[in-house]
Amino acid sequence: MTIRYGVVGAGWISQIAFLPGVDVTGNSKTTALVSGNRDASERLAEFYDIEHTFTYDQYDEMLAADVVDAVYIALPNSMHADYAIRAAKAGKHVIVEKPLAISAAECRAMIEAAEAAGVYLMTAYRLHNEPGTVHALELIRSGAIGDPRVFSSVFSFQAGPDNHRLKASHWGGPLQDIGIYCVNAVRHIFADEPVEVTAVRNQTDDPRFSEVEETFAATMMFPKGRVAQFVASFGAEQLDTYRISGTEGDIAVECAYDFQSPTIVRLTRGAEVIEHVFEKTDQFAGQTAYFSDCITAGVAPEACGEEGLADVEILLALEEAVKTGTAQKIELDQRRRHPDATMVRRFAPTGRRLMV
Repeated sequence: MTIRYGVVGAGWISQIAFLPGVDVTGNSKTTALVSGNRDASERLAEFYDIEHTFTYDQYDEMLAADVVDAVYIALPNSMHADYAIRAAKAGKHVIVEKPLAISAAECRAMIEAAEAAGVYLMTAYRLHNEPGTVHALELIRSGAIGDPRVFSSVFSFQAGPDNHRLKASHWGGPLQDIGIYCVNAVRHIFADEPVEVTAVRNQTDDPRFSEVEETFAATMMFPKGRVAQFVASFGAEQLDTYRISGTEGDIAVECAYDFQSPTIVRLTRGAEVIEHVFEKTDQFAGQTAYFSDCITAGVAPEACGEEGLADVEILLALEEAVKTGTAQKIELDQRRRHPDATMVRRFAPTGRRLMV
């Protein structure tokens, strides 16, 4: 069975990653494209053999037609809830780029809409289907480093001045755009939820950061005395890494969040060092294939709406910690599911893509 996707938003991530990835899955196909740029839509549609193109004003028309089974929403954060809820009400499955929405209330409305319609809502955590990430998690679960005690991470890159992630109106900023990767990673590494968070952010004269901070740094306290710290920055050179220190060793993961580089997992126990450089895979193809498998099998995806809601609640608590200068308590339901080997999907990267 082939699941038909409507791609909503033809920006950078759709062009460089999602559209190329869909074509290599074998169980998914892009059959509709929704964009505000008619010329770009037509060129992309011709290149990927996409039968239908629509403007944003025609979104409901697309949903009413029998041209897609699911939608992939890659719009600015502030638009996620509206487009996801409309799709769910029309009976379409929904995968939404992270963060799921800009408030807990919006996330819950999205979850409720999907449940009421009997469709699946998935938060686009592609790393849950990536072999290196899952390998690191399985090492921890096997006791390879004893009890994991400390998590530290840095995720940074130089943001372009026209990036919509620099707009406060879209709930942009390094915390929301890349800090969320660190938050999501440690929740599954510790297999637990944070109970208290603190944070700081900087202010610079760089005109790129007139609406959002350049750098956000956070400390998260977990049960059993575990501690996580991360730094997310739009003003430093590309770096994406995390390290977990346990009672009997440590695990370092490099190229931990980037979808264009192979993941490196290094296990250290005393003098023993075991490094595994994973073959580069198409992470968007893996994510899409997994979601299509879930739809076909009638099984809810692990990275469900509640998974996206949990991260949004943590981001909001971190923002409040910055604003007030005081630690914020958090109470979240425990996750019953975590990424595992059954969710991994491997596809060779494709060089066939069009950037317009």
